Order: sequence, then C-alpha cells, then structure tokens
Amino acid sequence: MPGPYPLDGLRVIDCSTGLAGPYAGKLWVDAGADVVKVEPPGGDPLRRWTASGHALAADENGAFFQFLNASKRSVVADLDTEDGRALLRELAAGADLVLESFGPGYLEERGLGPDALRRTHPALSVVSISPWGHEGPWANRPATEFTLQAQSGSTGYRGLPERGPVAASGRIGEFAGGAYAALGGTAAWLAARRTGHGQHVDLSLFESVINTMTVFHDLEGQWLEGPLAISIETPSIEPAKDGWVGLCTYTGQQWKDFCTLIGRPEIPEDNRFFDARARMKHLAFIREAMHAWTRERTVDEIVELASAMRIPVAPIGNGRNVLERDHFVARGVFRESPHGFKAPRTPYRLSNSQTRPFGKAPRLDEHAAEIRAEIAAPAAPRPAPEGGSALPLEGIRVVDLSAFWAGPKVTWLLAALGADVVKVESVQRPDGMRFAGAVRNDESWEWSWVFHGVNTGKRGITLNLDDNEGRALLRKLIEGADALVENFSVRVMDHFGLDWETVHAWNPRLSMLRMPAWGLDGPWRDRTGFAANVEQASGLAWVTGYEDMPLIVRGACDPVGGTHAAYALLLALEERRRTGEGQLVECALIEPALNLAAEQVIEWTAYGEFLERNENRGPGAAPQGVYACADDTRVAIAVASDAQWTGLARALGSPDWARANELTTADGRRTAHDAIDAELGTWCAEHTAEAAAEALLAEGVPAAPLVNAHLIVPNPQLEARGFYQTLAHPRTGTTRYPGLPMHFSGIDSAKRRTPPPTLGQHNTEVLGGDLGLSDAEIERLRAAKVIGERPAWLDD
Repeated sequence: MPGPYPLDGLRVIDCSTGLAGPYAGKLWVDAGADVVKVEPPGGDPLRRWTASGHALAADENGAFFQFLNASKRSVVADLDTEDGRALLRELAAGADLVLESFGPGYLEERGLGPDALRRTHPALSVVSISPWGHEGPWANRPATEFTLQAQSGSTGYRGLPERGPVAASGRIGEFAGGAYAALGGTAAWLAARRTGHGQHVDLSLFESVINTMTVFHDLEGQWLEGPLAISIETPSIEPAKDGWVGLCTYTGQQWKDFCTLIGRPEIPEDNRFFDARARMKHLAFIREAMHAWTRERTVDEIVELASAMRIPVAPIGNGRNVLERDHFVARGVFRESPHGFKAPRTPYRLSNSQTRPFGKAPRLDEHAAEIRAEIAAPAAPRPAPEGGSALPLEGIRVVDLSAFWAGPKVTWLLAALGADVVKVESVQRPDGMRFAGAVRNDESWEWSWVFHGVNTGKRGITLNLDDNEGRALLRKLIEGADALVENFSVRVMDHFGLDWETVHAWNPRLSMLRMPAWGLDGPWRDRTGFAANVEQASGLAWVTGYEDMPLIVRGACDPVGGTHAAYALLLALEERRRTGEGQLVECALIEPALNLAAEQVIEWTAYGEFLERNENRGPGAAPQGVYACADDTRVAIAVASDAQWTGLARALGSPDWARANELTTADGRRTAHDAIDAELGTWCAEHTAEAAAEALLAEGVPAAPLVNAHLIVPNPQLEARGFYQTLAHPRTGTTRYPGLPMHFSGIDSAKRRTPPPTLGQHNTEVLGGDLGLSDAEIERLRAAKVIGERPAWLDD
C-alpha cells in the first residue's frame, strides 16, 4: 500500500490567479501540501471562467476553477489595506513557500516583496510568475500567452503556407509555466531546508514558452542561415474513412515503413522526399498518396496496421472520446470530482506514496476563521538547517538511460539543479535525437540542435547493454546512484532485464523514473509513441489548427512531460529522505498531456459543451488573431479586457468604427470579430509588424511580431535576464544555449553548465575515475565495442 503524501508538512500561501499559479498550487496540493489560497475581495477571476462561454449562476464557481483549486483553503485579503497586508505577513511567517503572480513591483510597493517577507522568515521562498520575469526592459510589457507564442517563434512556423500560421491552443505555455513553478518552488524548499535560507524564484512565462514550444530552433538558427519556413509534419493528422488518425515518422525507418504501409514503397527511394523539409516542397503529391490509402480505412484499422509495423500512431482525442478510450478506462485516468464533472488524475504514480484524491474547491473566504485561528496559535518550532549546498540536488547522482526529448528533458532539469547526471548511450544505438535535424553530414551525430538543447550539464558514456560486461558496468553505476531515468517502451527495459524489481534489489535507496509514452500497463502499453502521438491522442491537437483541420502542437508534450516527471522524481527523493527507501515513479507521457487538455473533458462533463479549434481566436480575448503587415511581416494581437480595447482604439487613431457601443464588451467584440478583423487587417497592412506592435504596446495592448524561430537570438529581454549561456562544444564550437525559465536568487546554475557530451566523451572519466577500471580494461572494452566514441556501423 502506498504510504503518506510526499509533501506532508509543506505549507504554501498561494496569492496567484489565473492558470499557471493555481496549476502549480494544484501540483503541490495533490502531493499533500497544505495550500492556502489568498484571494482579493472579489475572488480569483477564474471563479467565473468557462472556456465555452457557458453561463454560470450568480453564486456558481466554474468547473475549471474547481479542478485547479481542489483541496485548497481560501481566505480573502485586500492587500491595499493594512489589515490585508498584515494577514499576508502573518501567513507567510508560518509558511515554506509563497506563490504570486501580481507582476513586477506590486508586492514591493506594499512592503510585501520577497526580501521584506524573508526578513522575518529567512527560510521562506517566494515563487513569482509573470509574463516576462521581474527583470529586464520588457518586465512590465503587457502580454498574453498568445502573444508570447508569437514572440517565441512558435506560432510562425506552424501551419500551411497557403493558410497562414497558427498558434497552439489550450494555454499550453501557462500549464508549462505552472509545472516549472512547482518544480522550482519545490527545489527552493529543498535548498532552504539545507541552508536555512529561502530563494526568490522569478519565473518568466516567455522563457517557459521558449523551452516548451520552439523545439530549440533558436539553437538551429545559430548553425543555419535563413529563416525557418512555415510547415506541418508529413504524415501527421490525416483523414480516415470515419474521422482523423494521427501518425508521425521521426526516423528514416519509420518513414520507409509508413510508405510500405500505404502501398508506396518507392517514395523513400526518391531524393525529393529525403527529409521532412524536402517533403514539404511536395506536400500535395505526398498527401494525395497518403489519403488514397487512409480514406479507404477506418481509424481503428489504421491504428492496428500501423502498430503492427511499429509506426507511431494514435486516434485523435477530444473532450468526448478520450473518456471512452479503452486504454484510459483500463488505467483509471479520469476521476469524478466532488463537484460532479470528470477530470484526469494526478499525472504520475508513486509506488510508495499517496497522492491526494479530488477534494472540493473552496468557496470564497471559506476557511477564514480556521486560518486566523492557526495564526493566533503558538508557532511550531522550525527544524534547524540540515547543512549543505544551496544547489537543491547537490550530491544526487542520476543514471540517465533516456533518449529523444522527454527523458533527457528530465535529466537536463536535474543537472541544472545540481545533480551529477551520467548519460548512457551505446555505439550500437546512440540516442536517436542525435540524428534529428542534424545540420552536417560529417559527424552528424554531434550536430543535432534538439539533442544539444536538452543535454547540457551532463557527462556522457557508452555501454553496449546487449553485452554482459556492458550490463555489469551499468549495474555498478546503478548501485552507486540515487535515481535512474528511462523513457523507452516497456518491452525494451524488459529485454535488458532492467525491470523495477531487479533494479530495486540492486539498490533499495534508488528511485526509478519510467516514462513510456502510454504507461506501464493498459491496452496501449507496447505501442510505439512520440510526443506528436500524445498530442494527437490527448485532445491537444483537436483544439489547435484550422476549423476544418487539426494540427499537432509540435512536440510540446515532450518538455511538458519531462517537467512533470522531474517534479515527480523530486517527490520520490523527498520521501526517501524520510524513509530511506527509493520507489518506482511512473510518469507516462500521455498523462501530463491529458492534464493540459483537461478543460475539454471538464467542459463536456460539467456543461455538455464541446470545445473545438477556432484557428487563432480564443475564449480569453476578442479580438485575437495574426494579421498580415507591411514588408511580408505579421503581428499577433490579443485584446483581453475592455481597457485594452480602449487602448487599441487609441493606437488606431480612435476611428469611428471602433467607438461603436456594441464593441465596448467582450461579447460584443466576439460577435463582431470578422468585421474587427477586416478593419485591423487594413490598419496592419500599412505598418510593419514591429511598428504595429510598438504602437499597440504603448497603449497597453498585448501585441508581438511573429518572430522567426531561427531569429530569437538575440533578444533584449532574454539578454538582460541571461537566459542564454555561451558554451564551447568540441565539435560544433561556440553556441548560445537556453537555460532554465526561472532565476533563483541564491543559485547560479550556470556555474555547473557544460556543453552536451560528445558520444562517449566521459568513458574514461566515469569508468576509470568513478568505477575504478584500469586504462587497459577500458581499451579492451573499446576494442570489443562495449564502449566507444563513434557509431559502431562506421567501422563495419
């Protein structure tokens, strides 16, 4: 039976509103923390939110608010009054973490900034979430996630050239920011317990979006000349006889197998279709060939046939059908809320620890009396600092068997927080991401921008795990480690004899993180799956794209899954501190994605409302869209309030059409969206995107030019915050690498940053220095290809 909650004893004061902060609070409360939601007199505006526009009764809270705030306690504090400020000070004095999303300067102006709060409680950490971060020239610039996506380079390369670029829907960047905040806040708490000193964790949603949604094209742009073209994957989401089916072919073998599946094995032999970018030039031909086959078969037939050939495939999910999928039903993913709707469970499973079941969300100020009584009671003594480094994971050793993106994202985060990560590949099968988008033919395995993006800060070795000596050396590494991370399909680890029972017997203190796409059990357990398939199956793709065609989000589920998994692994390490025992952590890639898509299921089961895609429009802003500008540029604009509409009208010179009474409300603007778009289109066509954005921003309107993903670097805001760090790689030379999307006031994670390891770069250091092998033994292993520094097939 699972034991206690891993975050028993953690107390969080949650002053945030909206999505990102409350989602961080949800992740903490699900793990057992006591989260006190401090709300303004009118309550968190999310209480009145529905994505569908479904009307709520006067005293009714929206179901999405109830999902994000289940099991929290509520108290009202007006921070513009001394009583309210005093209450927050008293709450902070008894807490471990304060979470806030007010924006730069708001708390400082009221004497409640991080330094002021920590003055009487040095171990307190404050987590701040804001669009740009609290530092830099853009810190106070208005933004929504829609405009952040445009500025990050994400929007500009998603879509069909003839239809125009499309942003990813579902507020993925805000969910990702919440997951980063939970991870960062937990890390700060762990560090404070060692040192007695808390941190200010300053999280930038812009940097979260870059880390999540631009697929490291900012790195690629430093190695290649020219802009990144708009595109869609091929194959991707294709029409079947009875709906849509999702496919992806990330490797050359998968592309060949797919063409064989559709009866066109000759296509891969044609150099015109060599890679994904080449295929975009001949998209009409390829789509005709695909659709001649897919339109004649049902989704179930295609899934069965593709799965048999180990081609990544998935049915397209939405708010209705995910509830009925046999895999999700078998795994018990969707649970009933006490408020009557269904929603996904906590997106990870721990073998020895509980997670909190769905509780009720609080009514506004429901717990005021009990919270004030707790404040009045004598404070419990705080434990003395344990001693140690301010780096939260200093001294933690991680064996990294992961590949591609999601698993390496976990260990990239752990390394940035101080862990010693040893990445294990083999010369027979290097990490497949080494060859994804490689920009050079010579030593191509060292030139993948995606591999570079998630492997800084690690040491790299090679071990042939099909060889007895290779497995024996891996066992030695595991016996001396604190964590093991892998994201293979289940059958791969079984093949190597690396199931949880075996690993746990070798090292009972080690926690093992497993991240198969579909989980360790269920009907889809042995299917191949990548992030694109997870986006397809979860419902995220359903709400992204043109009205007549869904589009994949483009890999966001890998970094999102990795961030959630890293957080879950911290929970296991925290539980081990108390019990001495490691545990199995399962974070199937699909389950964080289902949490991100939860609003679709919630709206359907709470209100019978079916959410669909609407190109670049969205429920939180009207107007919202991407508009063509002069000089072949585009600008993203999102009007999220009546005040911002007034600002937009001023920026346009207060034309008569903008002063119409029906446009003074969001509902009126939503009804007149087509007419507004026509007028905005005329105005934008007379300005460059930069000029249009500057004019709108000056009036407080969120706007951003669509930045090409190859051209993000440099950026004045990112420069000011030191987001990129210049590192020298032995093969690729000097490159600027993206960092964490949050600053820790007491940690300089850059000091530990090293470039991504070349293949087998640290074989001698790890096998000789750490495991004690002699030079002669290492040379013998190299000659036998148990280890090596270049792919084995080059010497065949």
